[in-house]
Amino acid sequence: MTILKNRLAELVPTWRNDISTLNKQHGDVSLGNTTISQAIGGMRGMKALICDTSYLDPEEGIRFRGYTIPETRARLPKPNESGEAWPTGLWYLLLTGDIPTREAVVELENEFRARADMPKYVFDVIRALPTSTHPMTQFSIGIAALQNTSEFAKAYNAGLHKQDYWVTTLEDSMNLLARLPRLAAYIYRRSYKQDVHIEADPKLDWGANFAHMMGVKDPAYGDLMRLYLILHSDHESGNVSAHTSHLVSSALSDVYYAVAAGINGLAGPLHGLANQECLKWIMELMEHFDGVPTKEQVADYTWETLNAGRVIPGYGHAVLRQTDPRYKAQRDYALKFMANDPVVQTVSNVFEVVPDILLKHGKAKNPWPNVDAHSGALQQFYGVTEVDFYTVLFGVSRAMGITAQLIWDRAVGMSLERPKSVTVAMLKDAAGIAS
Repeated sequence: MTILKNRLAELVPTWRNDISTLNKQHGDVSLGNTTISQAIGGMRGMKALICDTSYLDPEEGIRFRGYTIPETRARLPKPNESGEAWPTGLWYLLLTGDIPTREAVVELENEFRARADMPKYVFDVIRALPTSTHPMTQFSIGIAALQNTSEFAKAYNAGLHKQDYWVTTLEDSMNLLARLPRLAAYIYRRSYKQDVHIEADPKLDWGANFAHMMGVKDPAYGDLMRLYLILHSDHESGNVSAHTSHLVSSALSDVYYAVAAGINGLAGPLHGLANQECLKWIMELMEHFDGVPTKEQVADYTWETLNAGRVIPGYGHAVLRQTDPRYKAQRDYALKFMANDPVVQTVSNVFEVVPDILLKHGKAKNPWPNVDAHSGALQQFYGVTEVDFYTVLFGVSRAMGITAQLIWDRAVGMSLERPKSVTVAMLKDAAGIAS
């Protein structure tokens, strides 16, 4: 393929120059309801989606059905009043807008428990993959394999009325969510724990049972898992995983197809994979200084990273202009339960140093940490050090937000998503540039 590759090598610089020139010199040119810079820049900031389950405020952070993260954590029912809330209670809130009663959450927990059995063939599909296969690949394939059980697909083929699409979408969502901890824990034990598996404990709730099946012995990890599942659950509909799932579902693909597609988007380093990148940077920092670095050492290493053309993972956000409340929640948890942990101490020092440096550096619109900057430190404290698995944890949580959005989409009859594209030549014409 020498001829083709060489020809592309000739064309690529021209293409790049065209896009760069259009964006820098003509970005404000209107294309109707959008601008050239929005078309080039990933539709950033375009108000083109509807999402009632959550809203991302640049100053306050994410609101779940109008409730801030502190309000959500305080108001949702808890299995233990001194601990974290049931994540299933959050799913109820995302779906309805109501803070559920304890009775409603217990009923939902029992419903998930009754639906949690995994078809054996799904494990067979996973076992056909090399154990070296990335956990997110295994996770996506496992979700897609469950499509055979879709109630929506069966009902649609039998002539389901469109007003009832949401009913079987709800059924599929409950079945999928009930099984995701089992699937994720199976992948974890297969990939990292000699393929030795742990059966579910019927006495435990959905979140704590996930921690149990992973094999983390410290019971406090079950409470951290509840917090983790809540914090990572929903983030409007414009992020890659939620938007991808919405797009796929808009074609009336069922929940399994849609969530598997969203999980594939979550696997990217500019989305869910960022949490492991953050911990890797922290560990590299600690290794460089052979322990917990001082704030002065953090500053030196940060400048070295920036001057090498790299970014500081976990700092900055496309929308937020303050410290992510999800980061604050994790930081508060860490300072309460593991303040003397070396990794937590390093994360804390980074938090106190990096934002000021990024402001001086001048290229970051938002120098504050997001949720990814802290989550890995909490996981490693409890012995979950396999960073490739962190995005699977994220995926189990994000599936709550995705499914809640998909049920709402079906309930109100959202349309097939079909935006219009334009050519670069059309952009040049709009900008008054000879094509």
